[in-house]
Amino acid sequence: MMNDGASLNLTPRAFLSGHAARDAVGAGLAVPFLGGPRAFTMVETDMQMRPARSFAAEDLAAFAQPLVPFCGIAVTRPILMGVLNVTPDSFSDGGRFHKPENALAHAAMLIDAGAAIIDVGGESTRPGATPVDEDEEIARIVPVVRALAERGLCVSIDTRHTKVMQAALEAGARIVNDIAALTAPGAIEVVAKAEAHVMLMHMQGTPQTMQIKPTYEWAPGDVYTFLSERVAACVAAEIPKDRIAIDPGLGFGKTDEHNLQILDHLAMFHGLGCVLAVGASRKGFIGRMTGEAEAGNRVTGSVAAALYAAGQGAQILRVHDVAETRQALAVWAEINGF
Repeated sequence: MMNDGASLNLTPRAFLSGHAARDAVGAGLAVPFLGGPRAFTMVETDMQMRPARSFAAEDLAAFAQPLVPFCGIAVTRPILMGVLNVTPDSFSDGGRFHKPENALAHAAMLIDAGAAIIDVGGESTRPGATPVDEDEEIARIVPVVRALAERGLCVSIDTRHTKVMQAALEAGARIVNDIAALTAPGAIEVVAKAEAHVMLMHMQGTPQTMQIKPTYEWAPGDVYTFLSERVAACVAAEIPKDRIAIDPGLGFGKTDEHNLQILDHLAMFHGLGCVLAVGASRKGFIGRMTGEAEAGNRVTGSVAAALYAAGQGAQILRVHDVAETRQALAVWAEINGF
């Protein structure tokens, strides 16, 4: 099969929606996309376009089949992961939610606005950020994670440290969102033992070094290969694919050109057979494209990126501005027949 990342990188192209998608599939001219009301008629491979119908069904199976719920949440249409930074030095909110009472109030607002998952982070991973002692990170996140979990909310812990993962899972977190894709010693074992869900993100280097001349042979393909290897490592550790989400890591060890290449080939990542998560919200490349230096003023650009990712089939959108993104997605979903 081609869709395991071992041979060709396949990217669905030429999407159709609604009755056009149904008619094209019925006529044998298109392939259903992720089991929803959309379809694709072309596939890009090795920078060349071929009709989707020229591929064997098994080569496109990962792009055609719907996925099971992730952490109990249906992913038949995009869901929102609300960002909750409990750090004093976040790039996006300036530490406004560092105190637990402020964090919990903001989490309630995110849920009311439409977030299905709250992603709690206790260490800033912006470019050049100073690492945080694991005990300090635990002290920041555990009271918030526990309080949110006790309210029955789906909580994700945004950390790359095994000790923090363990503490957060014990406090009630259900998802580990790791920018290092469970490469830290013992991380895979902690997630597997807890039977938790995981988001594997790609990052070149570390937050301290990642933006120092990042280099790829071809960014989408290189990132795909890395994530394919990490998914395989998780499966070997008895973390099944239905508990894995993948994130290509926009802005983490990537130039603006790399980010745009990856966005252009987002649909390719469905070939791994896992939920696809995308986090573009308020990031620096949006600021550079729009001329907006202040992260908090990048809402419109962030919503535009989220809608594009949704159009490429992303099932989880990690965002700061939940209400604005939810409203845009509601219109997008109606237009596309969801």
